[in-house]
Amino acid sequence: MESRRRKPDWLKMRPPSGTRFTEIRSTLRDRNLNTVCEEANCPNLGECWSGRDGPGTATFMLMGDRCSRGCNFCDVETGGMEPLDPEEPENVADAVAEIGLEYVVLTSVDRDDLEDGGSAHFAETIRAINDRDPEILVEVLIPDFGGDPDAVDRIIDAEPDVIAHNVETVERLQWPVRDRRAGYDQSLRVLDRVNRTSDVHTKTSLMLGVGEYDHEVYRTLSDLREIDVDIVTFGQYLQPSRSHLDVFEYVHPDVFETWRRVAEEEFGFLYCASGPMVRSSYKAGELFVDALLREGDSVEHARRRARAAGEA
Repeated sequence: MESRRRKPDWLKMRPPSGTRFTEIRSTLRDRNLNTVCEEANCPNLGECWSGRDGPGTATFMLMGDRCSRGCNFCDVETGGMEPLDPEEPENVADAVAEIGLEYVVLTSVDRDDLEDGGSAHFAETIRAINDRDPEILVEVLIPDFGGDPDAVDRIIDAEPDVIAHNVETVERLQWPVRDRRAGYDQSLRVLDRVNRTSDVHTKTSLMLGVGEYDHEVYRTLSDLREIDVDIVTFGQYLQPSRSHLDVFEYVHPDVFETWRRVAEEEFGFLYCASGPMVRSSYKAGELFVDALLREGDSVEHARRRARAAGEA
């Protein structure tokens, strides 16, 4: 299979190490917290946790380490759902303060077993962080909550700075890439509702290398801009194990750069992070939002700062 061949040089990862990495891991363990960085085997874990370009960052994964869905690209375990930890929102806020983060990313597993999909728990965590320090910027990467608009509204009402929801791939490939309970139109409705009912920045992410055609990626960008999504990221799909979806293609970095230019220059996205190792929660993207919101930079200046950090 294509995915079992030797990976190209541009996909080589640096193993996590360093004092800062150890400190963050220890803080998370002490508070019984999960991160998507570890659970999904993110290739950027070492870079982000080491704090090479700043105080370090981590993407907290709420509501446990088991998902009610079984997407064929994801390494998070499926099934065996457990009750929510009522102390998790405060534990996350405590960890954020202890680590010294200025920009926090929250995501979660899907919890279709819960009546509200866990949206109230998600919102409580956002508020716990904001109550501790309103200067902290909070980005959330939310599930689709089964298409429930009330659940999306709970997230909006908690006032995060960025709301992300991933379409993951082009419309034709939603299955077999995603669980059948997810869907292209449903994801677009989530992002559209955020944009129609709030001023918060919206963000989404696509994986390349799962068999998409260029015209399908182009159409996806068009659909996203039609509902005013602000930020998009592109990354290479990597097969977590042989039981997961095969890699169709290892996409060259030059192609990722082309999609970045198309997204920003042709479609007018505020920012596009695009590269083989880019993931939806990606430090350069966070630095862009930080410069845009905290520093009040222009879009172009914020882009330059984020690019410089990403290339360092």
